[in-house]
Order: sequence, then structure tokens, then C-alpha cells
Amino acid sequence: MTQDVMNLCIVRRETQADVVVIDLADPGGADLPAYEAGAHVDVHVGNGLVRQYSLAGNPAERGRYRLGILLDPASRGGSAAIHRTFRVGESVLVGRPRNHFPLVPEAAYTVLIGGGIGITPLLSMAHALLAAGRSFELHYCARDQTRAAFLTELAEPAFAARTHLHFDDGPADQRLDLAGLPPAAPGTHLYVCGPTGFMDWVVAGARQAGFGEDRLHREDFRAAIDATGDAFEVVVDGRTVTVPSGLSIVKALAEAGITVEVSCENGVCGTCLCTVLDGIPDHRDTYLTDEEKQANDQMLLCCSRAKTPQLVIEL
Repeated sequence: MTQDVMNLCIVRRETQADVVVIDLADPGGADLPAYEAGAHVDVHVGNGLVRQYSLAGNPAERGRYRLGILLDPASRGGSAAIHRTFRVGESVLVGRPRNHFPLVPEAAYTVLIGGGIGITPLLSMAHALLAAGRSFELHYCARDQTRAAFLTELAEPAFAARTHLHFDDGPADQRLDLAGLPPAAPGTHLYVCGPTGFMDWVVAGARQAGFGEDRLHREDFRAAIDATGDAFEVVVDGRTVTVPSGLSIVKALAEAGITVEVSCENGVCGTCLCTVLDGIPDHRDTYLTDEEKQANDQMLLCCSRAKTPQLVIEL
């Protein structure tokens, strides 16, 4: 499987706090591929780096994709390079939208909770819910107001009545109180995106309030990779390499002198996708769809393992 890549142009750039907001468009003015709220795209940063960023705009607007990219102090090169080098008029390679964080359209009520840059996919959800006439509320948590982006957009009349801002340095009565969220009625769904610890806190509070797992939705591009499990063998180009517990296939192959191109190393971007000729993978990525995983004819080597003693793959 390959993912189509588009050559788009940066038509707008604005810095809001520690976030750079970028609009991308087709150089010829053509409509961009449609996407559903919650989708993300792969952005080719340069020097082989591919990073995933949520689409933060209105899904109904086909002429532009909007991204909000935080300058991460722990950047491995992606966000820092974008803040430093992405300028209006330049071209950027971008993958077609993929969505592992979709809205449930029939929900009677939707609660959106974003922590920091986790607000980005929730903005597209808010646009979609407004357009569909659905009931929802949006909570945006940040350390302080000077570090929050998209505040002007959220202050617009359509959003203002549904938006609640929570700043860590503000008065106690404006901080997010999970006990004060809407009751966990059967038709209510909750979505959260942000730092892992923040999401864990929100999800734990929602579970305590009675939300079932089928009505809790979270997205994390930095999920920890689980490399546990029994050792197995990987056969590639006639060579057999043992992959022990605790070591990824990519690292085991590297130790054997076989290089696999990687980027995110979190099972999100698809850079290390390979063909499976024999054996059954233990898929641990978020890149492949459920249908693609069931076919067992491809896998991501940075995070997945094996359900059989041996895998035969083709790079």
C-alpha cells in the first residue's frame, strides 16, 4: 500500500503564542481531497523527516488545509524545522488525510476536551458539529492565556457560547472540573487530545463518571511503543534475524546491518511499511486500517511484532 503525496503551497503563516498556524493550498487553486473531522496528514519536513499533524480547519472548506504546530522544546527536528523554515510561497509535500479519531455522527451530545496543542483536531470537530446542528461543548486547557492559540477563532459567536477556557495560572473556579462535566448519558460521547498525562487524567475522570469505553475517544501521536512479547525470527532477503522481547524489528534488523527507513517510530506515519510474505504479524500501529491489518500482508516494522514464530518480509 502506498499513500498519495500532494505538493501543496504555504499560502498563510501566522504565529500565535508558541504555535505556528499554517494554511496549505493547491498551487493551481484546485479543491483538496475531502476529509472528516479528526483527520491528520503526514507532513514531509525535509531530510527524510515525516511528521503527523491534525487538520484544524473547517472540513467543509475544500480549498485549504489548516495546521497548528507547537514548537516542542523536545523536538526531534520536526516542529523546530517547520517553525524555522516553512514560509509563505514555499512548497510542501503532504500526504492525503487519514482519520483514526473520527466523530460519532449520531451522538446526542459531544464533549470535546483539548489540552495545549491537542485543541487542533477538536477545532475541526467543532466546525463539523456546528454545520450538522449537533449539540456539543468544547473545553480548551492551557498553562496560561499567553501560550494559547486559536483564541480569536474560539471567541467568534458561533463558538463562544459553547467554549470554556481553562488556564492553569487562573482562578480555581475556571479550571477544568471533571466532576462538573455533563452526565454520562447513553448518547454522550467524550473526545480528548493533548499530552499523555492530561489525557490519562481526563479519561480516568470520565470513567469514574460512568462513561463506557465505547463513548471515550482519545488521540495520541506519541503513544509509547510496546515491544514486549516472545522472541521471533524475521527473514528478509534470505537472512534470518532474531527479534528478542523488548527490541523492535527495526532495531533488531539494524543490529544485523539491515537498514530500514523510519520517521515517527510510533506506528503512525507508515514510513517503515513492508510486505509480509509469510507469517502473521501482531499489529501494534495506528497507521493501517482494521481491514488492512486483517489482510496480514503488510506491517509496520517500528512497533509491530509477530503472532507466529517466524515472519518472512520484503522491504
